[in-house]
Amino acid sequence: MSADDGGFGDGVATSDGDPRVLLGLNAILSTLLGWTIIGGLSIIDVAAFSLLNVATAAIIVFALTYAVTMR
Repeated sequence: MSADDGGFGDGVATSDGDPRVLLGLNAILSTLLGWTIIGGLSIIDVAAFSLLNVATAAIIVFALTYAVTMR
């Protein structure tokens, strides 16, 4: 390595990352958050805990996160 290498910190700072990894993490975390939201709402009898409700909440969270984070 030469003396002018920026190092790991500079490499990470300039990397945009792989969009597939970001979308995958967003999908997984959105699903977990949707599951938590619907689970909490079902405990207080506001919404039924079903796969359709969890999927709908996950899609809404995913879309909002995607819209906010994309430049």
